[in-house]
Amino acid sequence: MSALTRSEETIFAPATGFGKAAIAIIRVSGPQVRAVLEGMAGGVPKPRRAVLRSLRNDQGEVLDRAIVLFFPGPRSETGEDMCEFHVHGGRAVVGALMEALRRFDRCRPAQPGEFAQRAFFNGKKDLLDLESLADLIDAETELQRVQAVEGGGSLLRGKTERWRSLVLDVRADIEASLDFSDETDVTERLDSKAKQLLSRLYREIREVLVAAERGERVRQGYKVCLCGAPNAGKSSLLNAIAQRDVAIVSEVPGTTRDRLDVALDLGGVPVVIYDTAGFRETYDPVESLGIERSVRAVAESDLILWLREPGGPSIGSEFPIGHRNIWVIGTKADLGDVVDARLQLSATTGAGIAALVDAIQHEAKDALTGEPAVLTRLRHKVVLEGVSDALGRAIATEEPE
Repeated sequence: MSALTRSEETIFAPATGFGKAAIAIIRVSGPQVRAVLEGMAGGVPKPRRAVLRSLRNDQGEVLDRAIVLFFPGPRSETGEDMCEFHVHGGRAVVGALMEALRRFDRCRPAQPGEFAQRAFFNGKKDLLDLESLADLIDAETELQRVQAVEGGGSLLRGKTERWRSLVLDVRADIEASLDFSDETDVTERLDSKAKQLLSRLYREIREVLVAAERGERVRQGYKVCLCGAPNAGKSSLLNAIAQRDVAIVSEVPGTTRDRLDVALDLGGVPVVIYDTAGFRETYDPVESLGIERSVRAVAESDLILWLREPGGPSIGSEFPIGHRNIWVIGTKADLGDVVDARLQLSATTGAGIAALVDAIQHEAKDALTGEPAVLTRLRHKVVLEGVSDALGRAIATEEPE
């Protein structure tokens, strides 16, 4: 007997998070949905109409009183027959319902992303839809939410549909020039028009590619790297900004050996702060590895905060000073000031912390906000770079004499 294909299997999974809640939603999709409704809810309700039913297992035991919805395919989220059970959100209720569903023939728990996969294969959603949905689910700040809803898929789809229409116009012009190849005046006009359209398309795509970095940065967060000599107060500052003990703080230099990352929401702007090993000459192989990782963190970051305690060293030869955006921050202000520092602060007293957080927030907001990004993923950028290169070659092609 051959194995069942995915289209012959019925899948089910919670659509809400795990844990105790007022309501939990269980979704079922596939050819056995009607049988599930007959067996558990006593019948198939009218499409898209919420009904209250007692749900029973195969022993006839009542599992819960729940709201039941039926969505016949292909007018459903996955394009298949679907149903939803809105049950009480206790773990025991959800567990009993999942076990009852598992006992139906050709029914199994869905794999991660399988509902979206079926929607894709059944033509209900395209890849841009799914990427935007994933971005929306992953959004942790207001800026990320806005980009997922207003930018990304919807903006890119609108752009690409218009670009496709433009390319079809160019194709029609080229075909016309072939049909009228014996009329020089006509073919010259058509060739000139085609190149003008391609040039316009090339410029538009290049403009979108130039702005692509911002979309990816919104998804990943504005990256701020805390750097400085050992014992300059980096870990103390990280804990003060995060308002919790993230890093170990010690008076012993070189305590931080690895990079620590903390994701923050600063006024709706996603910010990731790196705490790094102190920059200094060392013969300790473990500390040297930590410094190497610090150098990589600097290269990845949008903003560098060089922390300097009173009397502490300035940026030395160990630090990759070519970074374009470096702020010198005076730490341990309760012990004295640091000359030429942009801000003076003390993690011990809390002085200056709020001002620094506010400055970082404004810097990140200026870098990330603006019109919603069209390109939000590396995949988009790679594809459009290929299109841009092809257009560039087409425009540069000389007409045969």
